[in-house]
Amino acid sequence: MRRNTPGAFLAGLLLLSFPALMVTALYPFPTAFAVVVAVSYGAETAAGRLARPVLDRLGRIHLGVTVRFLAREVGAVLLVARTAGAGSRWFVLLCGGLLLMHVLRVLQAGTALYLDRCLNLMPVATRNLDVPSLRIHAEPPGGLAGWRGARLFYVDVLPVGAIAVSALMEAYGPGTAALGGAGLGAAIALQAAAVLVLLLHARRAAPPANREHVIAAVDQRVQAYRPEVIFYFSGPPTSVYQATMWLDTMARLSRRTIIVLREREILPLLGPTALPVLCVPSAVDLMNLRGLDGARLALYASNVGKNIHLLRAQGLRSVFIGHGDSDKEASFNPFSKAYDEVWVVGQAGRDRYLRAQVGVRDEDIVEVGRPQLSGIRRSGPGLPVLSVLYAPTWEGWTDDLFHTSLITMGPKLVRALLAHSPAVRVIYKPHPLTGERDPRAGTAHRRIVEMIGAGAGRHQVVTGPEPHLYACFNDCDLLVSDISSVVADFVASGKPYAVTNVAGMADHVFRERYPSAVAAYLLGPGLRELPGILAQLQRPGVDELAEARRAMKTYLLGPDHPDAMTRFDEAVNRAHDMAGLKGTLRL
Repeated sequence: MRRNTPGAFLAGLLLLSFPALMVTALYPFPTAFAVVVAVSYGAETAAGRLARPVLDRLGRIHLGVTVRFLAREVGAVLLVARTAGAGSRWFVLLCGGLLLMHVLRVLQAGTALYLDRCLNLMPVATRNLDVPSLRIHAEPPGGLAGWRGARLFYVDVLPVGAIAVSALMEAYGPGTAALGGAGLGAAIALQAAAVLVLLLHARRAAPPANREHVIAAVDQRVQAYRPEVIFYFSGPPTSVYQATMWLDTMARLSRRTIIVLREREILPLLGPTALPVLCVPSAVDLMNLRGLDGARLALYASNVGKNIHLLRAQGLRSVFIGHGDSDKEASFNPFSKAYDEVWVVGQAGRDRYLRAQVGVRDEDIVEVGRPQLSGIRRSGPGLPVLSVLYAPTWEGWTDDLFHTSLITMGPKLVRALLAHSPAVRVIYKPHPLTGERDPRAGTAHRRIVEMIGAGAGRHQVVTGPEPHLYACFNDCDLLVSDISSVVADFVASGKPYAVTNVAGMADHVFRERYPSAVAAYLLGPGLRELPGILAQLQRPGVDELAEARRAMKTYLLGPDHPDAMTRFDEAVNRAHDMAGLKGTLRL
């Protein structure tokens, strides 16, 4: 199997750049030094985007971020010593300026640590819930505190790069040290500005003197808001998308809703919302927030251990809403019977639970639709070429059901799409958790990114939160995906979709096991079906599964009328009214 070629190449390039810097500085050879500087910074930046584990491994062998950037600065100092002379004023200015930069970096890191301490000592963090009696600080802008400000190490490209160019000018034409001085001055100014911003934030922040006072002050504001519905979420930072997908729906409910998170690191990652947000890491503190007592309904987006802290509350009706219906086992988890109700999108979700016999009663299942799908269009982008979205799911926690096609089929599929004639456009959007459990998935992902990057400009790799998955739906004519909620959501578009049959099951067996694939074109591990699928869809008006998709849409997503948001809101009101008259979070 092909290993992580991009990562190995970048690691080798980065490591070789440092001795090359020293040699070209001591020789001195300004032209070669300038080239090596560009290569070194380029490899550093590319590794940060494409091969992050490589940089982590370098840190474990004492070649961390500080050492790497310091080595480039040392190379610049040596070059000046060899070209301008160690006794020149420019050499003294450079050494003093670089020393000042490192002093500013220490101040920056120290202030960032202090801000982290202030945040971590707060028993409750908030968003959109003003508590004037407390000094709860906001996150500094632009990630200045992220990685203890390590991103700002990159400002040393200004003096180091300017010195390389200045040395070239001195060696091969009329030049001056003023260019290097300007780069150094700009770097110092940027570092100083970052420190000033952090210090202003630190001045407004302070660790709480009294934990009980903090809880009481926040609780008072929550009581004033009088929440009726709690949207509760817990999980690792990589799962925050599961909460973000519900924020707009929560904001449109007719009941007053509050967001309750349990992990501090999730709060800054949560998507934008105007709703009040509470982050309460301690279960004891959560139980002591009397302002939540008025709520009658709790909605849960994921099955995690910390759900038990709220499930134990008396008089609070619990509903599992999940983060997307699919034919995977996560959509009929036996733990779901712990909730008073389980809400599914359509009849398909109900049938999954009934078939699985995991203890969820039919009368506790409610079909509510999928409000998030209202913006999905039924037409493609209207390009002269077929636009194909490949959106594989992640590898899951087990290998039993062959969750992802990425490892065994992904690179081969993308290569076939890129080579197809007539040409098609490829959009690649992997699952946010890709590579979380199986490094082979990460390797396959990087190979695909490399292939698409080397292709024509019409292709696109989407790895961040934007553009959103649903925007990618609107930008394609055909979806290729695995058994996941991506397929169920895409059915709202009415457009063709293909599902990967990684295990190579017989078509009728696969469709019986995964009902969402009944209206799908199937792709086996050898991709023999791909040319026929593309050829059919590239001919106008030829789509043999169009009628099956219309029936599947109703089965998976429910009726079009009333709309999903109306049905969801009605379900919230009904469940709220069914809750006990004396709701309390006391144990």
